[in-house]
Order: sequence, then structure tokens, then C-alpha cells
Amino acid sequence: MVAIVDYDAGNIRSVEKAVKYLGKDCIVTDDSQQILKADHVILPGVGAFGDCMSHLNDRHLVDVLREVKKKDIPFLGICLGLQLLFDDSEESEGVRGLGLLSGHIIRFPDREDLKVPHMGWNSISFPRQGRLFKGIPEDSFVYFVHSYYLKADDPSIVTATCDYGLTFDASVESGNIFATQFHPEKSGETGLAILKNFLEI
Repeated sequence: MVAIVDYDAGNIRSVEKAVKYLGKDCIVTDDSQQILKADHVILPGVGAFGDCMSHLNDRHLVDVLREVKKKDIPFLGICLGLQLLFDDSEESEGVRGLGLLSGHIIRFPDREDLKVPHMGWNSISFPRQGRLFKGIPEDSFVYFVHSYYLKADDPSIVTATCDYGLTFDASVESGNIFATQFHPEKSGETGLAILKNFLEI
């Protein structure tokens, strides 16, 4: 059973639809026991960093997600779900993230040649081949919607990067934790293949 964490963030239903399309049973839930009994856990998200951390705290999910890491359950963060895994974000000064991985979320610079939010299809490169990208060709295109990007403290966890005015970390892998800044559930056949790789871990 796949648990999709419900914390009033956007984009949850499209992730649920993609998981079911791939033939996996899933449940959208904020129940700690269901999350901790799951075979895989997905933290999707669209919204503001501070608001979503408040929702996670209000639903007593912060410690639950830290327990997911300790229990070694495969755990995937998507878009804002990636950002929440890290320490903090320039979007919400003074708000602490989950701190499951070390790094910071930074706003794209204000430049005339750079449209923010970064929205649309971009290719990704692989500094190292993570398990999410098994069978995925280098320079495959995936779908992004975001105004902030990850700068991981440890470059060795970065499994995909993207160039958009600068090179940013587009995916990470550390132990049982995986995350993508892009939306695999909106990235066509490539995205479904990435989700399938995760669900087979």
C-alpha cells in the first residue's frame, strides 16, 4: 500500500491518479498509523513553504515523517514536498523545514531574462545515476512549476540537475529518501517511468 500524505497541499489527487494508473493500491491519508504501515510514502505539494509546514505541524505529521525515515520506508517528496525535506526556505523566513536532509531553498534571482516561476518542460542531467532514473535517458524532459530551488549541502545526494538561468538540484536520493523538484505525475511517460522506479524500490 502506498500512503500519500494529506496535509491540505495541492496536487495530491494527480499523484493518486498516477499511482493507481501504475497498478498500485494507495490511500490519501493524514493518519499516522496508516502512513507508518505503508510500503511507500509520498509527500506531494503545491503551495507556500510556511503554510505547509504549519499544516504538517497541525496534523502532528512532522514526527511521523521523521519516523518514516527511521523505519527505512521508501519516501518520495515531490515539488514542495522536496523543499519541505530540507532545513529552511527563503519563501518563509524563520520557518524550519523537516530537516531530514541538509540544504536550503533559494528564490530564483530577479533577472530580466529569467521568468519566475519556472514553469514548463526542461531537460535534466544526471551527476550520478539515482535509482529513480533507472532506464531514463540523460536529457529527458520533465515538467516544473516553482519559484524556489534547492541547494543541497551535500552534492553527493544530487541525482539530477536542471539548467534554468543557473544550474539547480532537481532530484536527490539519500538512503530511503528520494525527492524531485519536478512533477513526475505531470511528466508524461518519462514521469510515469520515474514513479514506477520508486514504487519498485
